[in-house]
Amino acid sequence: MSSARPPLPPFTAETAAAKVQAAEDAWNTRDPQRVALAYTPDSVWRNRDRFVNGREEITAFLTDKWAREHEYALRKQLWSFTGDRIAVRFQYEWHDDEGQWWRSHGNELWEFAPDGLMRRREASINDVPITEAERTIHGPRGDDER
Repeated sequence: MSSARPPLPPFTAETAAAKVQAAEDAWNTRDPQRVALAYTPDSVWRNRDRFVNGREEITAFLTDKWAREHEYALRKQLWSFTGDRIAVRFQYEWHDDEGQWWRSHGNELWEFAPDGLMRRREASINDVPITEAERTIHGPRGDDER
């Protein structure tokens, strides 16, 4: 059974954009096990000030993240690509246990193995408090936004 995750590197503009959309779609499921399968078993992450290694830690990290970030909804956008690397900018919105809404802005640098699994992820993220009325992301991207 192959674990390959097309599209595979080296990326073109079309395949890099498809990879970014697939990542957005997966993260919007908020299913840590499903999302973790897109990464190599020994994938290395830096997420803000946290360092995460391997699928088991990725799954635990995402489980904790989505337990705290209620109604999480994400948008990713391709920034650039070359060979086996993709740069992404993103925004996501969520609220905490107290009902405060947040918009998180960030950039990610991704590096892929030949089978299309991500082997490295570097994420820098900043959070901005917003009101519920200021929200612009209401769930996963619809077909009309693709």
